[in-house]
Amino acid sequence: MRDQLKSGLLIAAPSSGSGKTVLTLALLRALKDKGMDIASAKAGPDYIDPAFHALASGYSSVNLDPWAMTSSRYSALAQRQKGTHLLIEGMMGLFDGAADGSGSAAELSKSLGIPIVLIIDAAKQSHSIAALVRGFRDHDEKIKIAGVILNKVGSARHKKMLCDALAQINVDVLGVIPRDDSFLLPERHLGLVQAGETEDIEAFITQAAVTLSKTCDLKKIADCFSSIKERKRQGSLVAPLGQEIAIAQDKAFSFIYPHLLEDWRQQGASLTFFSPLSNEAPETGVDAIYLPGGYPELYAAQLAQADDFKFALAIARDRETLIYGECGGYMVLGDGIIDADGKMHEMAGLLQLETSFQQRKLHLGYRHLEADGFIFGDVLCAHEFHYTTALKEDGEPLFKARDALGSELGNAGLRNRNVMGSYMHVIDGC
Repeated sequence: MRDQLKSGLLIAAPSSGSGKTVLTLALLRALKDKGMDIASAKAGPDYIDPAFHALASGYSSVNLDPWAMTSSRYSALAQRQKGTHLLIEGMMGLFDGAADGSGSAAELSKSLGIPIVLIIDAAKQSHSIAALVRGFRDHDEKIKIAGVILNKVGSARHKKMLCDALAQINVDVLGVIPRDDSFLLPERHLGLVQAGETEDIEAFITQAAVTLSKTCDLKKIADCFSSIKERKRQGSLVAPLGQEIAIAQDKAFSFIYPHLLEDWRQQGASLTFFSPLSNEAPETGVDAIYLPGGYPELYAAQLAQADDFKFALAIARDRETLIYGECGGYMVLGDGIIDADGKMHEMAGLLQLETSFQQRKLHLGYRHLEADGFIFGDVLCAHEFHYTTALKEDGEPLFKARDALGSELGNAGLRNRNVMGSYMHVIDGC
């Protein structure tokens, strides 16, 4: 059955920290309240923002990654979303992507054929905003800036200076948001505090939507949506780990790409979920167990006491059930995690791995992975983002890794027969 064509709009900014996420949430809720059938997506490799999107719109969100996915793949994912309109939140700055410069939000907007609303943090500028916006508008003639929303505007006088400057370059101002410290979400080391942990998040989104409705022209913004280009081929799906997969899911294991789970369901896999933090064991008899990423370093003491969970993993290993961990899940498959205070907490002990959150070092970037007979495929596109350090990592490697520039990074991850994992979050087949 042919997918119904959707209309789309991209929310972008000159840089991170401009207010994209909060304004995306506010727009989703405000437009929904006006009767628009609207869903969302997140450009790039982000697990946290889509969960906030879902709360704002009532529809699940999806990642569209122009570096790790083919254009036919992310176009199909966009068309597969519920809702007749799709609001896409960009990542970082509009033209920022992988280390080689590819995979930006601008690239996504061009490929999908949709316009951009640029969010500008105007707190520390006035007339210079014209030069900034002109530069982004004219840097690539193939993109279309439909207008701007000015954020963190200090006063009526400040607003007039900004709007007068933008009028000189014929840029439409779609909204002006006053400076308000309550218009912020709490953060931690890997980004925003997760949606399920953010206190009074529903009240926050509701108030943000009310503020936006008073300060932005919602009709003009709604009119900016444009049809998403249709592509005939979807591209290949990521193979499931098995036909019956038990997946860890709680505050310590929450970094899961929705498109992977949907890929597995489309291929007939049955998915069940369990909470290691509640000392739950995966269902017996499954042929694969998946421990995704998250924040095990924040819950290491609790996980160390989850004896039923750890015992079930050992039994599954002995039964030759495939056990796969990514990033945080990989850490839990190891011998132990050292927390921020330097205390070692015993983990599952299925891989010769010790990790430390006390010795922090940022590891960040897209990765090309090569594997010999790995279930997802032999060549994969992935992303790495963590602050923990592997103090011990001994055994057979799972992948050979290169960064986005093609530089060799050496071996990545470990494999001990049917137990395997790495710090890499697999996004798609390359």
